[in-house]
Amino acid sequence: MTDAPPRLLLASSSPRRRELLAQIGLVPDRVQSPDIDEEPRKGELPRFYAERMAVEKAQAIAPGPSEIVLAGDTTVAAGRRILPQAADEADVTRFLSLLSGRRHRVFAAVAVIDTERRLRTRLAVSQVRFKRLADEEIRAYAASGEGVGKAGGYAIQGRAAGLIAWIEGSHSGIVGLPLFETRALLKAAGLPLD
Repeated sequence: MTDAPPRLLLASSSPRRRELLAQIGLVPDRVQSPDIDEEPRKGELPRFYAERMAVEKAQAIAPGPSEIVLAGDTTVAAGRRILPQAADEADVTRFLSLLSGRRHRVFAAVAVIDTERRLRTRLAVSQVRFKRLADEEIRAYAASGEGVGKAGGYAIQGRAAGLIAWIEGSHSGIVGLPLFETRALLKAAGLPLD
């Protein structure tokens, strides 16, 4: 333990997570992308997968003595099926065809490790419903490229917002980091927040 003021280490390469943190007045002192296996375990439920990923990302980074580690995971689930990050246009098309006109859940897990190496976690669960999408809407969205690299094949903060009929839960969690839960965990970990 050191007397230095705590510093925030973001265990993520996601620009969206940095943008979200900026919304609550936080700029990470250091950003490092964790290198972990993100393959779901056989039969693993989406909720537990999201929580495990956030914890493993936080634990994969070696913090300095005064660093608080923050990691998150956003998992999109259609029923018990985990929809990973879309690798290409074909994935986006397949995912949106599956999600069209139905509700799905987004599990946004946060893990924080404080300067004394105590782990804290929180989970925000949101529901999202796309309108019934016409084939041409799905094709146009997939062709835009916006959904590639996104969990579930869409970005709620982009063009997809015009295709989503309603959400229930944490909008920031669906984007990539639930800010209410994140702020509470960082405050409990000793990060000075206004």
